Amino acid sequence: MSTPTKNTVQFYPWHHFVLLPLAFIMAGYAIKHYANVAGDDDEIARLWFTVAALGVIGLGVLLMLRQHYALQLQDRICRLEVRQRYFEVSGQRFAELEQQLSLAQILSLRLAGDAELPALAQAAAAQKLSPKDIQARITDFQFDSMRV
Repeated sequence: MSTPTKNTVQFYPWHHFVLLPLAFIMAGYAIKHYANVAGDDDEIARLWFTVAALGVIGLGVLLMLRQHYALQLQDRICRLEVRQRYFEVSGQRFAELEQQLSLAQILSLRLAGDAELPALAQAAAAQKLSPKDIQARITDFQFDSMRV
């Protein structure tokens, strides 16, 4: 009987250990110093306001990078969806074709109906069709309203 493995947390070192802590420190330091000179109408007050604003904006941008992680996961799920659908409708593995296709091509193939997916996937790999060309050949368009 095998023991369950621990699912380890994945960190992106530049984001989690460098940029995010530095942004928090910079924003906090700048806000603290701006609070000391707030209300003054001189260059120092304007300088600290600018630094504080840049710190807060930078922190916001770094926090928005979390969306990047969600999109990577969504791309992975889309690949799995096309693999599964291709296998279900053709009875063959998608792995050989997948190695010849880009992510953008695979995402375009997701929009094809089940009946046309196998032939379209093979044509996309053999003819190196662009994502726009793939979508132009789709007759049974399956729009995905849940993709971000």
